Amino acid sequence: MPMKILATDLDRTLLPNGKWPADPGAIDLFNMLTEQHDVTVVYVTGRNLDLTENAIEEFGIRHPHVLIGDVGTSIRKYHPDGWQPNEGWNTHVKRTSPGWDAEAIRATVSGIDGLVEQEREHCGPFKQSYYVDHANRESILGTVGERVTGRFDEVIIYSFDSESGKGLLDFLPQSATKQTALEYIADEFGVAKSEVVFCGDSGNDVFPLTAGFRGVLVRNADDQLVAGVKEAINDNPDLTVYFAKGGCKGLNGFYTGGVIEGAYHYGLFSDGS
Repeated sequence: MPMKILATDLDRTLLPNGKWPADPGAIDLFNMLTEQHDVTVVYVTGRNLDLTENAIEEFGIRHPHVLIGDVGTSIRKYHPDGWQPNEGWNTHVKRTSPGWDAEAIRATVSGIDGLVEQEREHCGPFKQSYYVDHANRESILGTVGERVTGRFDEVIIYSFDSESGKGLLDFLPQSATKQTALEYIADEFGVAKSEVVFCGDSGNDVFPLTAGFRGVLVRNADDQLVAGVKEAINDNPDLTVYFAKGGCKGLNGFYTGGVIEGAYHYGLFSDGS
């Protein structure tokens, strides 16, 4: 039987830390079902390792088999004796994005009004991140694009944090995003991309959701993301994306319930097995 991979974003996807109601017991059900059905679990998150461990402790989510952290710029595998960094990934990123230079990007965008560098623990050798004045995002992103686009083998990803009301801007190497990191892991495990399920809720999930994985949008997904994914489906009807709506196992489809619903939809979980 081929390996079953369930990849999911954390905040407001697997984790019930938004304004929508959470299903009591959904996380325990997720933990049980992934074990029962021998599913390989991959967390794909903007969180760094420390913040991921905080989430595991606070919410009671299981340890994943693989952690794709820092918006795709780091990969670690979990073993009972601790986390093991994937050094092959670091080598791959440096080789395939030779023009990447986080410090040069930092200097290039310095002084742009409405753009505030995130705390250093949220930045790294493959990630330079900022808070954005969301109300003025079009002007700010326009200036950023003029200064940066195409100079550093970079990708520029904007998303909106509905809890804080802040815009979030990440500069990443082109070869180190949530999408490319998950493609790397799928290839390492020998699983076709079209067989991997990925669940998300916000703007920085649009790339993996529209890259040929089996996508799941939890019911509380941002309007911006829903619109972007629907547009991508119109352009490419071969994309496979499921929009959680609630009702599966009595769950409401928000957060963890939407992840479980998507996993049932794609057959990773089955009551008959």
